Amino acid sequence: MFMLMSLEVMLNAAGLAFVLAGARWQQADGQIAFLFILAMAAAEVSIGLALVLQLYHHFNSLDADVLSGMKG
Repeated sequence: MFMLMSLEVMLNAAGLAFVLAGARWQQADGQIAFLFILAMAAAEVSIGLALVLQLYHHFNSLDADVLSGMKG
């Protein structure tokens, strides 16, 4: 989950860079690239939600102590 959250932050930073670069050169290319980044971020969030739902379905809890039983 931490890797997915980190990926989300990196995608937002890259999207901001594209928008700022597009604004600097007065081109719409940065905003178009940002739309693609938003679509990729939405797909990444859906994967994270699917993981959480699968864990809840299997363990009937999202408590970290219950999930620590996955180690053994």
